[in-house]
Amino acid sequence: MFRTNSLSQKIKFILFFLVGFSFINQKIHAQIVYVKIDTTINPITINKNIYGHFAEHLGRCIYDGIYVGKDSELPNLDGIRKDIIKALKELNIPNLRWPGGCFADTYHWKDGIGPLKDRPTIVNAWWGGTTEDNSFGTHNFLNLCEELGAEPYLSGNIGSGTVKELTDWVQYCNFEGESPMSNLRRQNNRDQPWKVKFWGIGNEAWGCGGNMRAEYYVDIYRKYATFMPNNSGSLFKIASGASSDNYDWTEVLMKNIPHEMLQGVALHHYSVINWSDKGSDINFSSEEYFKTMQQSWLMEELIQKHTAIMDKYDPSKKVDLIVDEWGGWYDADPILEQGILFQQNTMRDALIAGMNLNIFNNHADRVKMANLAQVVNVLQAVILTKEEKLVLTPTYHVLKMYKVHQDAKLLATDFDSPKYIYHNESLPALSISASKSSDNEINISVVNIDLEMNQTIQIDIRKLNIKTISGSILSSNNINDYNNFDNPDNIKIKPYEKVRYKDGFIDFVIPPFAVIIFNGTE
Repeated sequence: MFRTNSLSQKIKFILFFLVGFSFINQKIHAQIVYVKIDTTINPITINKNIYGHFAEHLGRCIYDGIYVGKDSELPNLDGIRKDIIKALKELNIPNLRWPGGCFADTYHWKDGIGPLKDRPTIVNAWWGGTTEDNSFGTHNFLNLCEELGAEPYLSGNIGSGTVKELTDWVQYCNFEGESPMSNLRRQNNRDQPWKVKFWGIGNEAWGCGGNMRAEYYVDIYRKYATFMPNNSGSLFKIASGASSDNYDWTEVLMKNIPHEMLQGVALHHYSVINWSDKGSDINFSSEEYFKTMQQSWLMEELIQKHTAIMDKYDPSKKVDLIVDEWGGWYDADPILEQGILFQQNTMRDALIAGMNLNIFNNHADRVKMANLAQVVNVLQAVILTKEEKLVLTPTYHVLKMYKVHQDAKLLATDFDSPKYIYHNESLPALSISASKSSDNEINISVVNIDLEMNQTIQIDIRKLNIKTISGSILSSNNINDYNNFDNPDNIKIKPYEKVRYKDGFIDFVIPPFAVIIFNGTE
């Protein structure tokens, strides 16, 4: 222990300590993060399909979520809630994945077509053992995608299905000429085919899709891919890819599937603290928050390492990385009777969304599609419903802010992030991506995951001919805040006006746990 011999010495020491601490503290808060945007590198397009979504037959995602039936008192289009259609259109939703997930490998598509009275029921063995009546099927889904202007992404059943079943589905959806399946489609009141491009050959084959070895799945994939009709050469076939850091799975697929048979390899990663104890969706601690952010930041490492394997076998990058399941996953309140895997959506989820989308943007040379899990009432949903009520979540607002990146040219960013420190561990506090749209608008998205520290940032855009800058922010008073049916606008996008733009530099301060996007016009 430090000791002094007199009262005056003690007073001097205390004053020295306070002044010194104040100076150090000011330096910490005054530290400026310099961000350089490089426009000299040949730009890569951020594929709009990175902003895709996922709808599985799970809980209240489809039934009593997206689909309420034609006879519902709620305004609907062929049984689909009109308010959901409107909300998804505002996101410029580029694609939607269906019917699973685990459900895909138990789903037989012919059970969901034809007159409702003739459709058999199905027991959803994966999610609660509920009985479904198959009233929502291929026509409902593909017509919804058509209404949204979104590409459908169909997950094929290779677990309990057959090669013929999947090839018939492709023919039913895509063949324009005379054939048994196209004629069946016409009997069901659809003349023109939908021309479905994206097809998943199984889902999580290493787990619920069959508990297969990678080597066995390769042979199954090659068999199914061989027989899937591709008369126009337009099918985009996606292999069931790895779970998180299962790099051997990617290695085996890339090495053993001929690349002319393979357009995409999937990757699944959820921001889960612990699969046996996922933590609360709203009542989480600072420690649980930090661990969730660790898992979210892990996406950067996963993409780098899976991409390195793909580069070894496919240096020309003809095969895309498809992150078709991602998002936060928690234990919902057990007393809520709102469907399986229903969870609330806090500012924590907004940060997960912003961070991951920045990661995908910055790896747009290989990542060409991603699907947030899931679209309505399940996991990190963008929309929650209860009877006639509808809530747009913080995650929804991030997707809305970020939609300007869709099909824009990637602008490389260079900066040293300050650390978000929790006890003896640390993470990068900042996540940033930037793009230039076809109408020459510059878009810069910034996420600060630190729970306590503001970040003072200066962005150098002198190489860009920007005349005006506007900003939007998503933030809240507490990281546990969320929107609910009684207070649907608790968290919403607001203008961010505390920005200074002068001589080619953007200067601003981003508060703790916030998402900001800047839009500059030339």
